[in-house]
Amino acid sequence: MECVYIETTFVSYLTARASRDVVIAGHQQVTHDWWKRHRNNYELCVSELVLDEAGAGDSQTAQERLLILQPMVVIETTTEAFELAGELLRAGALPQKAAGDALHIAVAATMRIPYLLTWNCRHLANANMRAVIEAVCVAKGLKAPIICTPEELLESMP
Repeated sequence: MECVYIETTFVSYLTARASRDVVIAGHQQVTHDWWKRHRNNYELCVSELVLDEAGAGDSQTAQERLLILQPMVVIETTTEAFELAGELLRAGALPQKAAGDALHIAVAATMRIPYLLTWNCRHLANANMRAVIEAVCVAKGLKAPIICTPEELLESMP
């Protein structure tokens, strides 16, 4: 069973109140559909960073997010992951303000997790950043995860 790294925005969309914004509401629906129909096809993994981010904010909402994350495998954030995150930032793959996002990529890459599932299209699921992310990972002897939205992972399913 392949592993999917669940980034914080995914679980946030899964637990958030229905949005009145039509685009966000559509993303929430896709997230719920993926969760119901496809989560059992994968081993779901998170890092301590995801748990920290999910536990922030409104305490009731944070509890809902953490409850969803509780059964997932918590993977280690290694020294190698911190080093790769730094390389991603230095190479301009992500801006300095997105250090946490660089660490999500680095954890998934160093643990050889094939997919990183996110709704963060500014810094993660962004085609303009993909080539630099991949180049930095390759230079370190690693393969970058496929960074995708639930909608994209739905399309790859039979």
